[in-house]
Amino acid sequence: MPTVRAAREEDAAALVALSRPFVRSGALRERSPSLYAAHATDFLVMDVPGSPLEGCVGLRVHPAADPAEEREGCDEGPREAGVLYNFCVAGHRQGRGVGAGLLRAVLAVAHAKSLGALFTATTGGGDLFLRYGFEPADARLAPPSWARSLDPRRNARILTRSL
Repeated sequence: MPTVRAAREEDAAALVALSRPFVRSGALRERSPSLYAAHATDFLVMDVPGSPLEGCVGLRVHPAADPAEEREGCDEGPREAGVLYNFCVAGHRQGRGVGAGLLRAVLAVAHAKSLGALFTATTGGGDLFLRYGFEPADARLAPPSWARSLDPRRNARILTRSL
């Protein structure tokens, strides 16, 4: 039975293997095993005991853009934002609910962390994100350090969802 769980440092090689076809197609940036190991706590994975990982998604938390700003109608300042990255599902599992399961799980984690919004960049259509309430967004609304890291040659579309 597939389960979503937090990734562990020892999952680094499996994350590389899962991501490799998407890197080859240009949909994902290449990341080294050591980078996956160092950021393993960012990831949720879809795991079936005794099988390769079926999917993964990273969630990186970014500080609020400007702590001096106040959100309209709210006394607490702006909240942190999350960025979803390296979201991929093994080819043989696409269209079978793995991506939706991962997205539901990462949304629950984002809510538990009291994030104000989630952002992602996609070179594809983003249909799954759109079904879960994401909308096209301008890079100026995204966490600045993440927005600056986007490669304009990839022509990725930025999507966001308020939480």
